[in-house]
Amino acid sequence: MSDALTVARIERALQSVWDLLLARRSLDGFWRGHLCSSPLATATAVSALAAYRQNASQKTISVADTASLDKAISTGIEYLKKTQQKDGGWGDTERSRSNIATTYLATAAIHLAGQAEYCREVLAAAQAYLKSQGELQGLRDRYGADQTFVAPILTNCAIAGIFPWEKVPQLPFELAAFPRALYRFLRMPVVSYAIPALVAVGLARHKKCPSSFPPVRLIRDAVQSRCLQVASSMQPGSGGYLEAIPLTSFVAMCLITAGLAEHPIAARALEFLLRNQREDGSWPVDVDLATWLTTLTMNAVHAAQLGKTTSNGQFLPLVSLEWLARCQWLEIHPFTGAAPGGWGWTDQTGAVPDADDTAGALLALANIWPHVSVRERARLWPHVILGLQWLLDLQNRDGGWPTFCRGWGRFPFDRSAVDLTAHAMRALHGWSKILKSLDAGAEEFQSLDFSDRFAPPLRRFIERLWKRRVVFRERLVRALNKGMRFLVNCQTEEGFWLPLWFGNEWLPGEANPVYGTARCLLAFADMDAHNTDCWRRAIQWLTGNQNPDGSWGWGFWTDDLPPPGQVAYRDHSGSIEETALAVAALSALPDAGALETRIRGAMWLVQAVEEGKVAQATPIGLYFARLWYFEELYPLIFTVEALGRYLRSATGH
Repeated sequence: MSDALTVARIERALQSVWDLLLARRSLDGFWRGHLCSSPLATATAVSALAAYRQNASQKTISVADTASLDKAISTGIEYLKKTQQKDGGWGDTERSRSNIATTYLATAAIHLAGQAEYCREVLAAAQAYLKSQGELQGLRDRYGADQTFVAPILTNCAIAGIFPWEKVPQLPFELAAFPRALYRFLRMPVVSYAIPALVAVGLARHKKCPSSFPPVRLIRDAVQSRCLQVASSMQPGSGGYLEAIPLTSFVAMCLITAGLAEHPIAARALEFLLRNQREDGSWPVDVDLATWLTTLTMNAVHAAQLGKTTSNGQFLPLVSLEWLARCQWLEIHPFTGAAPGGWGWTDQTGAVPDADDTAGALLALANIWPHVSVRERARLWPHVILGLQWLLDLQNRDGGWPTFCRGWGRFPFDRSAVDLTAHAMRALHGWSKILKSLDAGAEEFQSLDFSDRFAPPLRRFIERLWKRRVVFRERLVRALNKGMRFLVNCQTEEGFWLPLWFGNEWLPGEANPVYGTARCLLAFADMDAHNTDCWRRAIQWLTGNQNPDGSWGWGFWTDDLPPPGQVAYRDHSGSIEETALAVAALSALPDAGALETRIRGAMWLVQAVEEGKVAQATPIGLYFARLWYFEELYPLIFTVEALGRYLRSATGH
């Protein structure tokens, strides 16, 4: 096939995927996406509703009528029965391998729902699976010293009567009574985002199996009210903590067990759960990832040069910039205490500002900046300056960026991560280039246009930053240098990087080196950090770990999956997501040595488009506490960027 025919074929595939993605955009100008249903989330939600149903059976049920509760519980159980796997266990998604955590939770849900007799065969198979995985010790081995998920799982099992309360770890919920600023110094047994679970799980254990030491019991009784106030202050208007079904379910069932079934926290949480159940009886892990998906799409479109113009050449915005600006938090966040300026993963009230989503929003605004008017720039400047300040303040001493809170480093999900750092660096670098033109005195740099959302103190803060923008730009440069040193230090000897928020179930440690390496290489490409040893080793690793058919990673549709970690990484067909990530990264770099590699990867994607497989999502996403998920839009978004970047590199545009 000639080069011209190959380019034409790729262009058709790109247009086809872009049409699919554009069709999923909401009428309001953003992407809400569709997170997969989750047996784990379903099990926790069923347990919470069943615990309430049992507790409130002898009194007036205030959250919902009895028939609605019974229907929600029964349809949830039917979903769990349908998704039990051949080995007797359950996976986090319908496309995931079984794991001990989800299997324990599904077992507990069936018992709490009063379906144990009806599901005898289901439970017998589940028990055999749990035994094969080491039962309690196997669960502890999965999470190590991190009690964020172990304690809630065991508490859920104790509530269901299948585990003794004495073996449930007592979480020191009394620590939540201390000022928030001290949390990171108190050696919390859970990660930073799990304070509501710390309170609820610890309180349930205290009520059911109090300490034998009287002073401890008295202290915990005394601070109960204060700790509940803390948990209440963190609960968003939607009722769902982090908009997450598992976390919200754990809080609800534990408060109910502690005798607080009618507490406002529990009532709002249960209403949130009932509102978000799907028609098939399932729940997703979270409501949606609207902000994250929208900025991913904006940045993919920019990389693919798919910007639309009108007949007179004027740029046509892909996304409502007003919507994106409204997603920014402009007040101290009640959950983490984060300063104003960050973005979370969704426009729902339970979102929490974090490094990845803030970087995505800032990068999207930097990419769209040349195409917006002077007036629009004046309105966007306050959001940009505040967002940059927020991201800079989050950087850790080691030069990397954590997810939510600076300085929390005891558990993996609180430490600096290479995927977050690479993304933050791309955003900061994009704006450092724009800020260099400030010295020219252009009209768009002369004023700030504040909306009514900015409180007067916040306006004054932004104005001070604006006046010191030369110093501000210098700080950006220093942060980028520290970030680059962090990435260099984190690269493995083999040449890859391991990310935090994405993984691969079929590799040792469930890590995803393709995602981590691709994200870091894009940062290197943006910063023109070519011809370095890090860059060359990363290219060599990606090239050497391509599957024989041109793909990367594992596709969930692969037949005869082997035991995790016991096969070579390149003996099978890969996933759309990982292949697209690798092609995008290789295409962003001026490396002729990888030409054949990226051609094979691009053509594998083209074939997937032509065969109608491009929308087949694979569980590579990791939610809180290593909970797997897949998102229907990931393969489309990543493929748009990959094919677009490949065409740009192939045609020289």
